[in-house]
Amino acid sequence: MTKKARLIYNPVSGHEQMLQNVADILNVLEQAGFEASAFRTTPEPLSAQNEAKRCALAGFDLIVGAGGDGTINEVVNGVAPLEKRPRLAVIPAGTTNDFARALKIPRDNLVDAAKVILTGKTQKMDIGRAGKQYFMNIAASGSLTELTYGVPSEVKSVLGYSAYLLKGAEMLPKISSNKMRLTYDDGVYEGNLSMFLLGMTNSIGGFERIMPDAQLSDGLFQLIVVKTANPVDVLRLMAMALNGNHVNDPQIIYTKTRYLKVELLDDSKDKEPIPVNLDGEIGGHLPIDFENLKQHIEFYVG
Repeated sequence: MTKKARLIYNPVSGHEQMLQNVADILNVLEQAGFEASAFRTTPEPLSAQNEAKRCALAGFDLIVGAGGDGTINEVVNGVAPLEKRPRLAVIPAGTTNDFARALKIPRDNLVDAAKVILTGKTQKMDIGRAGKQYFMNIAASGSLTELTYGVPSEVKSVLGYSAYLLKGAEMLPKISSNKMRLTYDDGVYEGNLSMFLLGMTNSIGGFERIMPDAQLSDGLFQLIVVKTANPVDVLRLMAMALNGNHVNDPQIIYTKTRYLKVELLDDSKDKEPIPVNLDGEIGGHLPIDFENLKQHIEFYVG
């Protein structure tokens, strides 16, 4: 039987570069032996997610997500809850493309990214579950987390990684801590923190040393807890994170875990809900439980 592939692409990702490359990418999929078709996402909520689920249930063998990390996250969420899950491939057309970076997919040429499929090399990847949502790269919460989702996409397009540094300088005076209980494989942390990060890969916001020991298929999250909200300490930790030395600092907890349970210990009724960031987008609020689904989805890798 002929294998079927569906390209799900976001026409406005990055600099709208996908629009000029759809035909060439479909040609690559045909070369790989697939009967290929394309779906252009719409402004409707969960457009990519709903199409990915439809294709998976219709028996497609491959779904190719083309866009930024948000588009890829939607495709993953469309497929992850299902018992029978097709292979996935990633074409990075966003601005940061953390997940494609971790999979060693070319990020400077969309057609070259598609040609990774021609090699036939795949890997079963861990997927995170947060309540009823799924993520493939990062989950985070706390006041410092705004750095990962508070930079407007149009600013990232122009300034790249500099946008994160500018955002960091802007938000230093606003950093605060929250009292939480974090329960994980090796114990419990109960106290104040300005951020926790659960990483699936080594790439966060374009930086590759924040999670230095990331493995893509070991069934373990990397957990980083930043205890301090002191601006001087935060600046110091940001500088140390560029080369991976932050993980040994006493203001940091760094460990690996299969699950994480997060509870708020300050439940004041007048306090604003604390959002959870999943792959760069708000994906719910605390409290929440996280679970690592080991080798849950098979991806083409570079």
